[in-house]
Amino acid sequence: MTDTYEVVVVGGGAAGLSAALVLGRARRRTLVVDAGEPRNAPAAHMQGFLSRDSMPPAEFLAVGREEIARYGVELVRDRVVGATGDDGFTVALASGRTVHGRHLVVATGLKDELPPVPGVAERFGRDVLHCPYCHGWEVRDQAFGVLATTPMSVHQALMVTQWSKDVALFLHQVAEADLTDDDVRRLAAAGVRVVPGEVAGLRIEHDRLTGVRLADGHVHEREALFVAPRPVPRNDLLVALGAELAGTPFGSYPVIDERGLTTVPGLWAAGNASGFAEQVINAASRGYRAGAAINGELLFADLDAAPAARA
Repeated sequence: MTDTYEVVVVGGGAAGLSAALVLGRARRRTLVVDAGEPRNAPAAHMQGFLSRDSMPPAEFLAVGREEIARYGVELVRDRVVGATGDDGFTVALASGRTVHGRHLVVATGLKDELPPVPGVAERFGRDVLHCPYCHGWEVRDQAFGVLATTPMSVHQALMVTQWSKDVALFLHQVAEADLTDDDVRRLAAAGVRVVPGEVAGLRIEHDRLTGVRLADGHVHEREALFVAPRPVPRNDLLVALGAELAGTPFGSYPVIDERGLTTVPGLWAAGNASGFAEQVINAASRGYRAGAAINGELLFADLDAAPAARA
């Protein structure tokens, strides 16, 4: 048996729930399939979302699930294991259930692959951070470290000086020779201390980061460490359905129009499934835009397929 919906949304984060909310309010039969793996799960709070500043991510999603349920949207905890596109989209779930949607929204996000430094994964979202706009205010004026994994880490070190004037850039996997003249000049102008040598781990005391330990054993006292995870897009479903992808320095993402439609008719992408830099508020906006566009597509498709009315 295959359950039929007008729209199937894969992913129950900000983008997926926002699309589902718009579609539910438009009286579209909508299903959200959510594996329960939000990107911001390690964070205790989210910031910069007007009216929801400092709200825990889990609470934000719980409220969103309650809202879509009021409009008849169905949500299931499940995982998509396969999909085909033929007269709409047939989606196979891990539970054994099969569902069909005229349109399919992929809002599966991405996962952060952290540098393999002992202690980083355990402290991520607490005092090991990646986004100063998300967490900078909460650790303002503390002693910052920045873990360099690519030459682009210089940019991160310069950015975080807006929140602290005590910043040390640990070169780790970057050689001093890889720094450009502009890098050296800007780091000096910003007062960033450059520390050569590989980072071996973190010093944790009383459940708090207190230092960064180099391979030579020397410990630099730090209270917050910024890292740059490698983003890994969850784009398997898009690839399987033939969506065109475009390579970026942060992974491959689908080619979409301004509404979120991919190169496959009826297949949409929203949130971090459509790009690396989508914060929660941007992801919600992308989902809203896709949901509204899908409703219009369905409406006019049905009107054009209807027999002409007699005079």
